[in-house]
Amino acid sequence: MRCPACHNPDTKVTDSRIVDDGMAIRRRRECLKCAFRFSTYEEVEILNLSVIKRDGRREPYSKTKMENGLRKSFEKRPITQDEFRLLVSQIERDIQLNAKDEIKTSKIGEIIMKHLRKQDQVAYIRFASVYRSFKDAQTFQHELKKLLGRERFKQGQ
Repeated sequence: MRCPACHNPDTKVTDSRIVDDGMAIRRRRECLKCAFRFSTYEEVEILNLSVIKRDGRREPYSKTKMENGLRKSFEKRPITQDEFRLLVSQIERDIQLNAKDEIKTSKIGEIIMKHLRKQDQVAYIRFASVYRSFKDAQTFQHELKKLLGRERFKQGQ
């Protein structure tokens, strides 16, 4: 790892910590030339996974696309960067468990909605409205009733 201060290629790891519920490692490093200290973040990357689109096309899995969709869902919602990173890691873990070489976008959407339902109801409804292409207010209201019905059931009402 190159030093961000002097670009020396020789650095040493001074500390490693598991973060994001065991899905990543944060390493504290020190440059052997200038003694600059910095941190790096290491996480699992999904490789060689094809996503089957609704129209049958295939394209490589893109973490960036998933994160962009999630960010839109969480716009102006209370979520920290660490919570967001953990959510992404958990979603990607489930994607990897459900896919061998390829996965349908519908399956990815269901995995995302499962996690959003637990994390934030507003983000869940926002994502579901785009993902499921709500055509009108009745469809939106139906999904909201399903969500609220689950909450009442969880609370024992």
